[in-house]
Amino acid sequence: MSLRPTLETRRAQPTLEGAGVHLHRAFGFHSPSELDPFLLFDDFRNDDPAKYASGFPWHPHRGIETITYVLEGEVDHGDSLGNTGTLGAGDVQWMTAGSGILHQEMPRGNSHGQMHGFQLWANLPSALKMTAPRYQDVKAPDIPVVTDDDGTRVRVIVGSFWGRTGPVDGIAADPQYLDISVPPGTRKTFKVDTYRRAFAYVFAGSGAFTDASQPTGILLEKEVMGQEVNIRDLSGDRTLVRFGTGDEVTVQAGPDGVRFLLISGAPIQEPVAWHGPIVMNTAQELLQAMAELRNGTFIKPAH
Repeated sequence: MSLRPTLETRRAQPTLEGAGVHLHRAFGFHSPSELDPFLLFDDFRNDDPAKYASGFPWHPHRGIETITYVLEGEVDHGDSLGNTGTLGAGDVQWMTAGSGILHQEMPRGNSHGQMHGFQLWANLPSALKMTAPRYQDVKAPDIPVVTDDDGTRVRVIVGSFWGRTGPVDGIAADPQYLDISVPPGTRKTFKVDTYRRAFAYVFAGSGAFTDASQPTGILLEKEVMGQEVNIRDLSGDRTLVRFGTGDEVTVQAGPDGVRFLLISGAPIQEPVAWHGPIVMNTAQELLQAMAELRNGTFIKPAH
């Protein structure tokens, strides 16, 4: 067994998306090989409706799959296939954009005005870029939850873990998507397939992800009183942790415990031509998609 080292930790950055939704982006529109097959990860969290109510009006996607996971509030959605629905707290939606789809997502807060969820973009390989669009809504009660003897709790959203299999399947990247809560002060190790790219996203509490035998935090360079020093620091709220190779990930939970997403997937290793919500393999394919958007042939007839 080999523990995956921490290659990098970085805070998600505030940004505006859609019609003015305030969110934090952990990664996206960067080097697409860094976390291949994953392209983008957004944390949309706010308790001020004015900062999210405008939502994500009608927009196109092609060549990717999106996985939306809602923690608080609701998201009303509709698409060009005529599908409509509402995602509530704990629900998941997987959408294959494939050859092209238009959809919209309009968030609504809970009774306290709180809205919280995540959206992950997974790339499609060239052979599936122009596959027929499809999607699946999964309700919270259908997502298995496994609790270990030490109180560690895992929601298995996609993939198999600790003898349970998540309800979302058919995603080309064949990811594993886990929502993990580790109690305060607990050190826990999780298996991850060696051949997958993996990252964690901390969204509550804090923890140290490390390959050391006595994890005491992540070694970071920081400036203190004008001097650069190496210190040990726990990864806290809205922190992305990118891992190297290995088949295990270890976390030492902080004093308040830690809750994070652990996500991994098999890299596609193909060229990427990317413009906004359209991700193809070549510049020519990208130009063709943009031309089809302009001339009204972007949505393909059902076969």
